[in-house]
Amino acid sequence: MDWFNVCGVRVSAINLDAATKQIDEWICSRRHVYVCVAPASTIVDCQKNETYRSIVNTAAMVTPDGMPLVWLGKLKGKKNMSRTYGPDLMQAVCRMSQEKGYTQYFYGSTTETCRKLEAELKNKFPRLRIIGKFSPPFRDLSEEENDVIVEEINRRNPDILWIGLGSPKQDFWMARNRIRLIAPVIIGVGAAFDFLAGTKKQAPLWMRRSGLEWLFRLCFEPKRLWKRYLFGNTQFIFYVLQDLIIPRKVTRP
Repeated sequence: MDWFNVCGVRVSAINLDAATKQIDEWICSRRHVYVCVAPASTIVDCQKNETYRSIVNTAAMVTPDGMPLVWLGKLKGKKNMSRTYGPDLMQAVCRMSQEKGYTQYFYGSTTETCRKLEAELKNKFPRLRIIGKFSPPFRDLSEEENDVIVEEINRRNPDILWIGLGSPKQDFWMARNRIRLIAPVIIGVGAAFDFLAGTKKQAPLWMRRSGLEWLFRLCFEPKRLWKRYLFGNTQFIFYVLQDLIIPRKVTRP
């Protein structure tokens, strides 16, 4: 898979159709992979935590979830790539899964959000096979609790395991449990559970395409997101400019 380097992070030069086809191929071949969905904040977090950068760089696919990554990719000659946004990817893969008969399992968010997510997806894709869902408590799990969850997911044996814990938590969870899970494809999609369930509002399409989704989300969740966006966006620009002077190499374990 083609990719490009953003501050030492390996971002896939992909678009929605190509990402969906690749996931289909992985399921068919039963290859065990995990997929990270990466906005600009992921790049920033990777500069501060080498372990996290290694986890992201080990992913089979790192989708450009934010427009800044798409713009950087195009500047580096990746003309066919486009934003591969978590909610769009989830819907595209569910549409494909409906045709192929692939099974889905949801892990993350709240019980109510997962219930609404299942209802919304089944409304859009009536033949979609959703075989399980689980909402973990909002705290660190013990080893025993995590073991029980992994065993339950394996008992259901989904083709696709969707993780909605938010980054970087979901990426650490995927990397930690990948070797133990039977599901061929695990995809961390962050707030896609909430957006598709309708428990959080999505920015208008023109804002998503122009790179202003962060402003829309900040207006609706200022207390939770103001540090992430106001400081994080500034840090992202700083790291990108720094990388132009002293390029950071992609390292993988």
